[in-house]
Amino acid sequence: MTSPLTRRHFLSSTAAFAVGIPALSASFAEPSAQLTQSSGAPSPIRLGLASYTFRNFTRAQLIAYMQQLRITGLNAKDVKDHLPMDPAAEAQALADYAAAGIHLHAAGAIYFRKDDDDDIRAKFDYCKRAGVRVIVAGDPAPATLPRVEKFVKEYDIRIAIHNHGPEDKIFPSPLDVLKAVKDMDPRIGCCIDVGHCVRAGTDVVEAIHAAGPRLFNMHIKDLTSFTSKESQVAVGDGKMPIRAIFQALIAIKYPGWVDLEYEVHGDDPMPGVTSSFAYMRGILNGMGYAEPA
Repeated sequence: MTSPLTRRHFLSSTAAFAVGIPALSASFAEPSAQLTQSSGAPSPIRLGLASYTFRNFTRAQLIAYMQQLRITGLNAKDVKDHLPMDPAAEAQALADYAAAGIHLHAAGAIYFRKDDDDDIRAKFDYCKRAGVRVIVAGDPAPATLPRVEKFVKEYDIRIAIHNHGPEDKIFPSPLDVLKAVKDMDPRIGCCIDVGHCVRAGTDVVEAIHAAGPRLFNMHIKDLTSFTSKESQVAVGDGKMPIRAIFQALIAIKYPGWVDLEYEVHGDDPMPGVTSSFAYMRGILNGMGYAEPA
């Protein structure tokens, strides 16, 4: 599963994608050329962002950074003021995103730890108000899933259970999710976090094929060691087989989003985020695709 092409080597040979965007650190402070639109067929891979990447920054800052990155798809979380649970505050957030041309395609991770109708309904109402069709769910207890399934049917909102690696005693791997939901409503499936997936000892490409139509969301990241959570780096600087992941998603006709979740350098994420999107756009261009504007 080792990718022979690092971001550094890739960007040195495809300089069109290695562009600087005004960012948070002093080294990224000077503006330069914007990412250029590549030629080719429209990309079947939609690149988005998990708002947790900018967990230390306000909604206004998040929006500004997304505009710099030319990213319009957002998986929003109730962190800072990104997507508050309070209905009035949520409405203001939705108005701000709409004004900026940002589309909320998922919310989460949202945790369903109570086997309780009122608790579950409040979370589905929160997502219904936001207009999202996918809830990224963190570690729902298997005993709670039948109750969650009832609300999936009522609201017609999909549940994408997020795997959290070897520390997760319930769903370390996407394969564990699939075992738990195989006989449930087809709108209950996976959010594959590729970093946690490989740390659980699961081949991420095989997991994508195994999930098939039950794959509703994906969190993309990179690691230099498939046994170390602390080894996360910008996408392209590690061992994650990004091209093979994209090829697998295309093969299963995955209709969802690939959301960057960059969990390191929380106070200054923009350099790593910028290079991660540049690398993924470069991979897609090398596959003959042009990312939609």
